[in-house]
Amino acid sequence: MFTMSKRLWFQLHGWFSLPVWVLFCFICVTGTVSVISHELTWLTNSEARANNPNDLPALGVDQVINSVEKAYPTADVMSVLTYEPYLVNAVIFTDTDKPYAVAYVNQYTGEVQAVNDTISFIEFMRTLHGWLFFPWQEGYSIGYYLVSAMAFVILGALVTGLVIYKNFWRAFSQPKLRFNQGKKTFLKDLHTLSGVWSIWFMAVMALTGLWYLVQAIMWHNEIDIEEHAPLVAVSTLPADKQTPPTDLKAALAITKEKYPDFKPSYVMLPEHNRGMFNIMGSGDTIFYDNYAYSTSVNPWTGEIAASKSPETMSGLQTLSHITDPLHYGNIGGLWTKTIWFIFGLILSGMSITGFMMYAAKLVNNKPVKARQAAPVNNVQEAN
Repeated sequence: MFTMSKRLWFQLHGWFSLPVWVLFCFICVTGTVSVISHELTWLTNSEARANNPNDLPALGVDQVINSVEKAYPTADVMSVLTYEPYLVNAVIFTDTDKPYAVAYVNQYTGEVQAVNDTISFIEFMRTLHGWLFFPWQEGYSIGYYLVSAMAFVILGALVTGLVIYKNFWRAFSQPKLRFNQGKKTFLKDLHTLSGVWSIWFMAVMALTGLWYLVQAIMWHNEIDIEEHAPLVAVSTLPADKQTPPTDLKAALAITKEKYPDFKPSYVMLPEHNRGMFNIMGSGDTIFYDNYAYSTSVNPWTGEIAASKSPETMSGLQTLSHITDPLHYGNIGGLWTKTIWFIFGLILSGMSITGFMMYAAKLVNNKPVKARQAAPVNNVQEAN
């Protein structure tokens, strides 16, 4: 029966990280920054802060839109994004001189604190980490495939690492980090210790990354995970031009009535007379993302034409909605984000220490003749 030697396992461990270590390290670093992108935005951009010195209650999404329409009377609002309570709401709209603009509105005071025509830092980091800004074409992005395929690198490095370091559990009870026995020993101890304490984190990143890869393949092959938002039937539209009797405020109230713990995170207004209010948000479940609850409200009848919640999701939809919180660590707010950030740094550092160790080993394993010939050649060139 074929068995692999420890040397071969070590080489396999290196192959899983060395050839792609630059890309892997870059993805680890951008993912680590993405975890705390909301907090970094708050720290570095005063216009993004939702200051509330008078402890006012948050305005409704309809009132936030009213603030934009008051400042820009010809604006055509398309959607509203709600982030953390300490960040402003983002209202996406077009105007006569703005093909695309985002108004950042303080949801406590109603003040439009800034208007930008580019993506935010949060979106920039998520895009950079998610698909490296490779364009999307025909339902797929090469960058998205590259990033999600890194799940195999993490999984392979984890499995081979555990095979190499058989007594890995000792690192929990007897952590070892030797500073006085040379660079090689220090790097080995640091790499091993980081790897053992990050087993759970690497497993989470590998599994969520594999799901992202499966999701990419499904998108590429036009296999829908989520149902498309419904349209109002033409036969039910009024014959003459009218304003729909149900406005956004009423649509939000209808959604809240269906899901009492509902908190809106994304609201899309009807784009035409057959469009509906598509409202997404979170509820009382911590393991699902901020889009796990949704309704499509018919503006002509005030009825919910379609809805979704964790209780009614299919298996694939459940995977789709729990992956992001597990991957980015926002299941428990700032505390879990901090944990994910720290282990993201550790994983980024492991890719660097792993490369340094393997590169040093390759140099040491160069054929003896080649290393002996080098000084001779140098002498001949000098003569």
